[in-house]
Amino acid sequence: MNQLDLQERFIAVTGGASGIGEAIVNRLIDSGAKAIIWDANQDLVDRVLKLNDPKRYAIKMDVTDQHSVFAAMQKSLAWIAERSGGQDAGLDGMICSAGITGPNHTVIDYRYEDWKQVFDVNLHGVFLCNQAAAQHMKARSKGRIVNIASIAGKEGNPNASAYSASKAAVIGLTKSLGKELASSGVTVNCVTPAAVKTPMFAQMSETHIQFMLSKIPMNRFGLVEEIASMVCWLCTDDASFSTAAVFDLSGGRATY
Repeated sequence: MNQLDLQERFIAVTGGASGIGEAIVNRLIDSGAKAIIWDANQDLVDRVLKLNDPKRYAIKMDVTDQHSVFAAMQKSLAWIAERSGGQDAGLDGMICSAGITGPNHTVIDYRYEDWKQVFDVNLHGVFLCNQAAAQHMKARSKGRIVNIASIAGKEGNPNASAYSASKAAVIGLTKSLGKELASSGVTVNCVTPAAVKTPMFAQMSETHIQFMLSKIPMNRFGLVEEIASMVCWLCTDDASFSTAAVFDLSGGRATY
């Protein structure tokens, strides 16, 4: 594993208690950062807190609720203040990994309630967390925001219209915010993985899983550790000239 330098950085990760988010948290800590997990699952949050790890903290929150996002930000800043010894510290990074796939139906058969739920988590949640992070980071003239989109947002997967459309919107949001903050010292990027085997697979049909695998020239699913490596690099000083950009992790699937 290549060493990344994230010493003394404080970075929040939504959905950070499982799946890709958990792998990102582990890589952040291995790279010297302190991670703040924002997650909706109380049991997973409690599991993290019971570790009593001084390098990680967890907050139960809901990315779809503006008040919950604000409260999570305040709790995060309070924890950072305690750990920084009174130094001029703040939130150095925001990684938006929380997401859901939604059901595998055609557009004709898709229920609006399911469509709205996917957009609430995958897009509106990213918007709220990006907005909160951007306000804080712009005032400090530094920071890194990384959003987890998907190759589905670039190509559109059949029988996954809500997921595909919501991830396409995340790409657009990333590009807009990145350009708005381009001269501020804050960078905003996203990654677009092909299928990565995580607990989210439980939300998908076996037919859809096999369809996704058939699209990957490497003929395998991505590893959460591979996603974490790219995301964490985007949080380093080495990624200083990349913003409003899309980074593929698709095993050769991406065509543009």
